[in-house]
Amino acid sequence: MDFEESKRKRNSDRRKSTECTKLIATITAGIIFGFCIGASFPAFSPSKIKLISPVDTYLWDKKPGHLNVISASKSNVSKEVQNHDDPSKIWVSSNPRGAERLPPAILAVESDLYPRRLFGKPSEDLTIEPKYLVTFTVGQNQKPNIDKAVKSFSDNFTILLFHYDGKTTEWDEFEWSKRAIHISVAKQTKWWYAKRFLHPDIVAPYDYIFIWDEDLGVDHFNAEEYIKLVRKHGLEISQPGLDPSSRGLTWQMTRRRGDHEVHKETEEKPGWCSDPHLPPCAAFIEIMAPVFSRDAWRCVWHLIQNDLVHGWGLDFALKKCVEPAYEKIGVVDAQWIVHQGLPSLGNQGKGENGKQPWQGVRERCQSEWKMFQDRVSEADKDYYKSIGVDLLNITAH
Repeated sequence: MDFEESKRKRNSDRRKSTECTKLIATITAGIIFGFCIGASFPAFSPSKIKLISPVDTYLWDKKPGHLNVISASKSNVSKEVQNHDDPSKIWVSSNPRGAERLPPAILAVESDLYPRRLFGKPSEDLTIEPKYLVTFTVGQNQKPNIDKAVKSFSDNFTILLFHYDGKTTEWDEFEWSKRAIHISVAKQTKWWYAKRFLHPDIVAPYDYIFIWDEDLGVDHFNAEEYIKLVRKHGLEISQPGLDPSSRGLTWQMTRRRGDHEVHKETEEKPGWCSDPHLPPCAAFIEIMAPVFSRDAWRCVWHLIQNDLVHGWGLDFALKKCVEPAYEKIGVVDAQWIVHQGLPSLGNQGKGENGKQPWQGVRERCQSEWKMFQDRVSEADKDYYKSIGVDLLNITAH
């Protein structure tokens, strides 16, 4: 090896040694720097990571046919984070709203209308737990009629009277009245009462809920036999057939048929039914004597408007609460009633501008019907618009 080649080799070795030294120094400096940065932060535990969706995200109810858009509040998010960091504080976001601070095992999310004793063991309070509920909205002038009606219902029924005339003790002459539940608020309708006192979580123990007027003749009606037929034919929303002698018989659908146990459809006057599966030719009952299953009532209660107290128009919208409605809404012909059309709540109105009290009541009934139709229509439009569906295309099919 000559002198020049030996010199080049020595220079190459020196360069490699210098580069290795720089690399080691850089790595060492990086380790020291990283250690210093890490030491400046508090201890970190992966178990404390919680991913929180943005405050204004939308929560979608995944039940078929339902869409709930809920804006999460900043206060709820901050509370959940705060309580998550403090394990001594209870916060269960899946609990019902307002009960997040309670341990799930203590929650009593449903109630009932069963009277309780003031003494003894709670487990021994009830000798019988009625499976059904019947309500009547009443005035004392109809006492004989209600006495007869109540006797068509067995001990399997809780009896609940809503008193629109403020008179309750006047009913004590009836033995059954002493076991009944009485709620009195002057000059209110049955739908006003139902919205406020028949919340689905309150009437949850009952398989069926009857919400009846006070002027119904029951000579051909037995409640237990009625329920057998409702179950047999799979009806979630129903009413007894109306005897042809009934006053104010408007719809063919609710007229009793003597050759049927139950019917679910009818023929109406030309032009009255746009579809044979829609009201008033099917999926239709009236609001004078409706009967709801527990599940159907949970939907119907939400459909009742808080301020539209007469309920006019509700009967045309009940189809929204069961599917298919033309199969699960029907009239029981084998157990029928007579609508007597007795003057009652209508006379509780106020006469103004030369009009009789009942005239003002009837005018409000009609105006409420229009208002309810408009609300349902607008709600449908808003829903379909929110999911990007053209309502015209749906109705066309």
